[in-house]
Amino acid sequence: MSARPVVGWYVHHHGAGHLTRLLAVRPHLDADVVVFSSLAPPAALPEATTWVELPRDDHEVVAADGTSRRPGDPGSGADPTVRGLLHWAPLHHDGHAGRLATVASWIADARPRAFVVDVSVEVALLVRLLGVPPVVVAQPGDRSDGPHALGWHAAERVLAPWAGGLHASPALDRVGDRLRAVGGVSRHDGRVDGPAVPEPGTVLVLAGGGAEGRAGLARRVAEAAAATPTARWSVLGASPETWTDDPWPLIRAAEVVVSAAGQNSVADLAAASSRAVVVPQQRPFDEQHSTARLLAAHGLAVVPGTEGAPGGAPDDGGSATSADAWPAAEAWPGLLERARALSPDWDVWQVRGAAARAAAVVAEVAR
Repeated sequence: MSARPVVGWYVHHHGAGHLTRLLAVRPHLDADVVVFSSLAPPAALPEATTWVELPRDDHEVVAADGTSRRPGDPGSGADPTVRGLLHWAPLHHDGHAGRLATVASWIADARPRAFVVDVSVEVALLVRLLGVPPVVVAQPGDRSDGPHALGWHAAERVLAPWAGGLHASPALDRVGDRLRAVGGVSRHDGRVDGPAVPEPGTVLVLAGGGAEGRAGLARRVAEAAAATPTARWSVLGASPETWTDDPWPLIRAAEVVVSAAGQNSVADLAAASSRAVVVPQQRPFDEQHSTARLLAAHGLAVVPGTEGAPGGAPDDGGSATSADAWPAAEAWPGLLERARALSPDWDVWQVRGAAARAAAVVAEVAR
């Protein structure tokens, strides 16, 4: 038997951010880790890390009358929110039952010392019901709903991947001394390779992790490039051809980075001390808009819709990177000019050491 503690880790399958956070924190955690996710395992796993792929819980099921319905469809009878008590627990769904049974069976056999949940209220409750202390990862936005409060109440620790005091949340305030704000977690924390001075005129667009962030992006970037003839635009991650496992050198080399407002993306901008235009995508619970408002308020990035209103919220025309909310082509000369003029104090985001601090929270519970 290993002398090190055994830790479970649930990684949500939406986007790439939850997996990226695991890979950033994992090297700092002295434990044997078993990861559960509906995502396929990454090409390379850290040492002493095992991946268990879970069945999806959102596919169609065949009802008794022979009809096929998705759990969230009106009239499906699945009642996935349990009348507002939970976020996703559909009735009579083989995938949902299978994923929770897989986690429960492993816990009964392995008896882990702690279990990180990033993110699922239902998994956090299951883990706690089975007698294992959960470390629940919080996310920005309006999380004042009942299911979030329930999950945080069940948590042994609530790990907030942002600097203390940045995201005001009355719901999180009720967590008390179980809350640990560790700073923005970036897998590039501590890296300094790359040019010391970005190349003038370069604009790098980081495609969002969701399909909605990539849909039509090439056309919109082409229109923005035509409106800014002195700038040299490039796109990263919008297609297999533009994907790279290590975007760090390109981020460091860009004079201006255009990004969504996901937690990992913003932490990477902070790690690189980037000048950025941040265009938040539509997400549940106002997640990215909440982050974008913070960035604008602290003068860390240009957020479309906040021109002339420091600290203001993005208006409807600049609130997401969907096709109808990406800034109009004629807005980009001004946006890039504002971004170049920034002197962002990214120390506010507290990226340095954040991944190690997150690992220390997990280790504290595992002890």
